[in-house]
Amino acid sequence: MRDTADKVDLSACRLCVIRNRGSGKQDDQADTIRAALQDRVAEFALRETSQGDQLGRLARQAVADGFDVIVAAGGDGTQSAVAGALAETDALMGVLPGGTFNYFARDLGVGETIEEGLETLLDARPRAVDVGRIGDLVFLNNVSLGAYPHILKTREGIYKRWGRSRMAAYWSVLVAMRRLRNPMRLTAIVEGRERRFTTALVFIARSAYQLEAFGLDGADAIRAGNLAVLIAKARKPLPLLRSALRLAFGFSAKDSDFDLIVTDSLTIETDRPRQLIAHDGEKTRMESPFHVQVRQGALRVLVPADGSNKTRDAQA
Repeated sequence: MRDTADKVDLSACRLCVIRNRGSGKQDDQADTIRAALQDRVAEFALRETSQGDQLGRLARQAVADGFDVIVAAGGDGTQSAVAGALAETDALMGVLPGGTFNYFARDLGVGETIEEGLETLLDARPRAVDVGRIGDLVFLNNVSLGAYPHILKTREGIYKRWGRSRMAAYWSVLVAMRRLRNPMRLTAIVEGRERRFTTALVFIARSAYQLEAFGLDGADAIRAGNLAVLIAKARKPLPLLRSALRLAFGFSAKDSDFDLIVTDSLTIETDRPRQLIAHDGEKTRMESPFHVQVRQGALRVLVPADGSNKTRDAQA
């Protein structure tokens, strides 16, 4: 991440909030956002949707409409969808966390709540951040193949029945692992060198905060502009379940559970021509081979102007 010194004069900005009404606990916070921002900017717009696949379209339209600052209000999937539209444009991105984990917001230090995010927006400076890309998709935290996309499918059903919570997310790991049967065979190509693996899970991380929360190595490599590619050594459900539980509760270590590859780009070829890919909590079916890379400094995001970290301060 690279910082720029100039503080943003929000009063001179045209600002558009893209809000996902389906994120988090679905509290209606539109009035809070409008009250905090409407009279503090040159022009204010709030565009909402309950359909996640419409977020990117709304963000691209906001860019086309000439808004200076485009704010994503929602969880990590919302942040990723908006970032995909804003990456490598002149627009500034604001972050209002409203999901279950909010890894991107926590990584930036803008806080974990809508209120903390609004406080950041009102006294902010831009920071150029790296993003990941797999094919045409931008990701902020991670992409994964194998078990994790199926965990997400299971999680959706559990959320619908029991509501969103971190405990429900962890429970979905247990349920999904029971259904895991066949590991993947894949080839990872890094700088022309091929490495072959048989594994049930590939986890490609771009969030240093998330890796540290999971107790995994690779955070420093991410801060240096790389990907941390974690390939599970476990091939069968029971040992993979142990690894997943240790990871979920922060007790994992790469030496015992994962092979670690550090690189800024790689290609992954799988034994199946199409795979379900998880990216920042969303799912997309894509064709092998998968080309993954870091796009350095591709996204300009608003962070606290004084260099403070609201996430760290709140935990202190």
